[in-house]
Amino acid sequence: MLKQNAKYTLGQIVRHRKHPFRGVIFDVDPEFSNTEEWYDNIPEGARPRRDQPFYHLLAENDESYYVAYVSEQNLTPDMTGEPVDHPDLHAMFGDYDGRGKYPLQFDFN
Repeated sequence: MLKQNAKYTLGQIVRHRKHPFRGVIFDVDPEFSNTEEWYDNIPEGARPRRDQPFYHLLAENDESYYVAYVSEQNLTPDMTGEPVDHPDLHAMFGDYDGRGKYPLQFDFN
């Protein structure tokens, strides 16, 4: 059985290594769990391995807010100390803690 340990946690602010965006993690897949079409749209030389955690982010860049799906190998902790402004953030998380993380606002079953 494959067992993956996620490097990043829910509520953590992360940054993409190659593209200019950052976001807050709101879900984690232990390995790739998106569509084949999504995967095939990534240039072959840049495709991440499937056998690693993939993160769902409430993402932002200088122009917009959106949801991103990013492999662990393409993320790094955000070290700016700045909050994220995504409009959906407060539906899931509490106030920014000032240390790179947002507390969850709901309980898991």
